[in-house]
Amino acid sequence: MTTFKIGDSRVLESREGADGVTIRRRRETPDGRRFTTYERIERPNLAVIKKDGKRELYDRDKLSGALHKSVGKFFDSEIEVEQMINEVEDRIYDLGDSEVTSQQIGDTVLDELAERSEVAYVRFASVFYQFKTLDDFVRILEERRQKKEGR
Repeated sequence: MTTFKIGDSRVLESREGADGVTIRRRRETPDGRRFTTYERIERPNLAVIKKDGKRELYDRDKLSGALHKSVGKFFDSEIEVEQMINEVEDRIYDLGDSEVTSQQIGDTVLDELAERSEVAYVRFASVFYQFKTLDDFVRILEERRQKKEGR
């Protein structure tokens, strides 16, 4: 098996990824083998302040896992989930802070879900706010209805 560096390969084709954020490149090594690379803009580290006050680095995979677990079946495709995660990240990074609270992230996710699926919104809210009673569901539904009506 011959080893090589990416720099030894040549780019055959570049195109924007389906998520609109990555770049997909088809490459070829000097010996004719082809492979694909994906490039994503690297953003600065972002600290998340948890409800208990602890700090941890923002983890895209953790957000993705939470969405898949709580509302994944309400999306038509993985691309739609990735687009939503990209939107949430853009809004969080646009705040310009090096730290955000988990509450800010959850609220941003809820804002995005409100535009995409009311059922997914309520389901995520029930997990995020740790609903314990039916009254919790009624309250969030009423809040959504009022926002929708522009009150």
